[in-house]
Amino acid sequence: SIAILLYLARKFKTPDHWYPSDLQKRARVDEYLSWQHTGIRGKGGKLFLTKVLLPLVTGQPLPPEKLEGVTEELNVVLKQFEEKFLQDKPFIAGSEISLADLVALVELMQPVAAGYDLFEERPKLAEWRRRVEEAVGKQLFQEAHEGIFNMKNL
Repeated sequence: SIAILLYLARKFKTPDHWYPSDLQKRARVDEYLSWQHTGIRGKGGKLFLTKVLLPLVTGQPLPPEKLEGVTEELNVVLKQFEEKFLQDKPFIAGSEISLADLVALVELMQPVAAGYDLFEERPKLAEWRRRVEEAVGKQLFQEAHEGIFNMKNL
């Protein structure tokens, strides 16, 4: 949860870029972390649930028109994310990676795991993903997402 991430960042005195002491940068992180519940998490999670988990439970695929609506909702928040949070910066809070970037990318990987490559036609988003992956390490990033990518193989 977000509360646990913030607790851990404070308790273990992580490097400043994760949860910046600079008030303006921290405000950007906090702003994203507050928005993401109904933004990226809400819409990305919904796509994953409706495309992967619901058919798994019911044994029935989702009607295409329902999936189209869920995908469009996600596209709206992706545009908001790019325009409001990424803007023209390398990361959400500026020039360094933060908890906001980690949380955002983890949530975006759910739709990707469901087969929706949301980075394909969004070069700004794809470049940001590349930067986040490089910052945490590609191998660690892949290990962290193994479970979600194996869900569709159930």
